[in-house]
Amino acid sequence: MPWAVSGLRLGRAWVAAPDPAALRARWAVLAGAEGAERERLFRPSRVRSTALGAAALPGQRATSTARFEDAPGPCPEPVRALLAPFDEQWLLPDQRLIDAARPELWRVLDGQQLFVLEGPEPVPAAVPAAAPAPDAAGPAAPAALPEPGLQVTAHLPAGRLGRIRPLHRRPGGAEPNLAPGLLPLLGDRFGGRVTPQDVLCWVLAAGRPGPRGYGVPLPADPERWRAGLELGGRLLAVRLRGGRGAEPPRLPGGRRPYVRSAVTGWPDGIGYDAAAQTLVLGTGSVSPVPAEAWEYGAPGGARVLEAWFAARCAHRSREAAGLEAMGPAAWPQAWTSELLALVTTLALLAGAAAERAAFEPGPPLPRAELAAAGVLPPPRWARRPASVLDHLEEGPGGQFALL
Repeated sequence: MPWAVSGLRLGRAWVAAPDPAALRARWAVLAGAEGAERERLFRPSRVRSTALGAAALPGQRATSTARFEDAPGPCPEPVRALLAPFDEQWLLPDQRLIDAARPELWRVLDGQQLFVLEGPEPVPAAVPAAAPAPDAAGPAAPAALPEPGLQVTAHLPAGRLGRIRPLHRRPGGAEPNLAPGLLPLLGDRFGGRVTPQDVLCWVLAAGRPGPRGYGVPLPADPERWRAGLELGGRLLAVRLRGGRGAEPPRLPGGRRPYVRSAVTGWPDGIGYDAAAQTLVLGTGSVSPVPAEAWEYGAPGGARVLEAWFAARCAHRSREAAGLEAMGPAAWPQAWTSELLALVTTLALLAGAAAERAAFEPGPPLPRAELAAAGVLPPPRWARRPASVLDHLEEGPGGQFALL
């Protein structure tokens, strides 16, 4: 996947939140403020302030491009974005608010796109023990388990998630972000049409982090290829959590986590009762939650569920100030539904971890064969974004470029 883009740099935390209503409220307060107070709430940086305009983000034509201090305009509709591993939140899609919005990613963001995120190689790290649930039983929880540094999402990646590699170079899946000649070569080798998503499934099954980045051996054996597609297809379906019209993933044996007691008010913490396989959030509880889901770790060693909960409590922390402190006063019911889906995702990925670790790609394709097919090395143009400008994009202050 030759074309890679650096991650978005938001510049200010208040432009993203787990709750879209909080973003709309923050916008209203900012737009209603004036002078120095508006600038203080905005939190200007070297490249963004209320005195600077910016081009409209591709696909966001309703967004104002005037200076924010002159004409904030209506609040743009928040869009879904991946802010951290497995943490889908919401983002205000206004380039005037974002230090580095990466417009080239917005141009190819559509219902066909998938983004592969190549993060740093994970390092096991000790984490503080979670607050125990009332009358919790069982042994102390071990340190969080690391997760391979590769993520896949159908949403815009907007956090510190490493290099971003779109699956397609153009909207509508018109051109794959793959080395030219790779798909025909694999099709001839394995006797059938090979799609970009097939290659992605193989990456999920056979790819491994290494000292030179994420390495993906290409197999010479058709049986190994088919086995990798089957395993990778299951992993992709779980990671997308039922997106793209697919059925939401379910735990085997008919087991599924459900709400034992509703979360009321605001939970004072998150804990895990290992004996009862119960996740506790204040007065609320969810079970059954397999221990593997609770221990599932993101790159760096932090538990995913703890990090997910902490992100939803960020506006209530002592460090939160200004617009960042604006958020829901009570725990939204939608977050509990998201939590149930996340528990299922983590449990399934943890269950497949041993199978994935044991997967052997077999003998690789000879490098000479890849070079003869034009796959290696990929040409320079393949490392740059494609020209996908099919309409005029409004620049700062309502200007249009003459091309």
